[in-house]
Amino acid sequence: MNTANKLTLTRVVMIPIFLVVLYLDFAFNKYIALAIFILASITDFIDGYVARHYNQITDFGKFMDPLADKLLVVSAMLWFVEAGQMPAWTVLIVVAREFAVTGLRLVAVDNGRVIAAGWSGKVKTATTMVCICLMLLPIPAALNAVCVALIVATTVYSGAEYFIKNRDVLNWNK
Repeated sequence: MNTANKLTLTRVVMIPIFLVVLYLDFAFNKYIALAIFILASITDFIDGYVARHYNQITDFGKFMDPLADKLLVVSAMLWFVEAGQMPAWTVLIVVAREFAVTGLRLVAVDNGRVIAAGWSGKVKTATTMVCICLMLLPIPAALNAVCVALIVATTVYSGAEYFIKNRDVLNWNK
């Protein structure tokens, strides 16, 4: 197993640790969870760099890296729902966008085409990560609401952009 894949698996292992720390009731648990979340998020950037720079791109990495990212984000968002910091429909929008974009990519691959990650998808990811970090801190309710709105807005925008730019992939007559 190469270094990039080990980093991805490390991120996967960090997800339940992140959640356990959030659920345990002790002083500074959210700060420790925040540190774990940040560390896990950093491994995402590092494993991508390592995979590209050292030619460690594998099918396992192509599958597991995006899955690890989604699991990390959704686990945090589900905890926010349970904690009353985020409405459940927000998570539904995020998950629905991921399923839809993945489906679009599968159809594209079936037609011999690869849909690369777009700029708006990178902005969505960065915005979501920053907002999750802020929401793990003791912030005012208004800032929490702004974070939720930003997550929804960037998610909807990037999802719409994927479909608009690649609408030719979905041939309605086939």
